[in-house]
Amino acid sequence: MEDSLERDPLVVFVTTPVGELAEVIARALVEEGLAACVNILGGIRSIYHWEGAVQDDQEQLLVIKTTADRFGALEQRVKELHSYDVAEVVALPIVKGSAEYLGWVTRMCHRSSARG
Repeated sequence: MEDSLERDPLVVFVTTPVGELAEVIARALVEEGLAACVNILGGIRSIYHWEGAVQDDQEQLLVIKTTADRFGALEQRVKELHSYDVAEVVALPIVKGSAEYLGWVTRMCHRSSARG
C-alpha cells in the first residue's frame, strides 16, 4: 500500500535570473509531470550573501505545485536546467486547500505520461 504522505501536495519555490530560464524550467517540470502548475512571478528583488559580499539582484520566482514523491526528481531537474551554482529549491507543505484543486495537483503529477 502506498504511503499517503508520498502524495501530499507541496509548494516549491525556485528563484531564477530575469530572462527565459524561468519559462524553460516551468515548461519542463509541467511537461514531464513533475509539477501540476508553475507560476512565474517577476519583479523579485533578492538580497543575499554570496562569495564574500552582499548581493542585490532582480530575479523571478517560480511557485511550483507538486507532490512529495515528485520532489526528488523535481529538484534534480531544476538543478540540471538552472544556471546558478546553488539553486534555491525550497519546499513547503500545503496544510490546507481546496480538495478539488489538491486532487487535481495529485492527478497531474501522477498521470501515466509522467516521467518517473
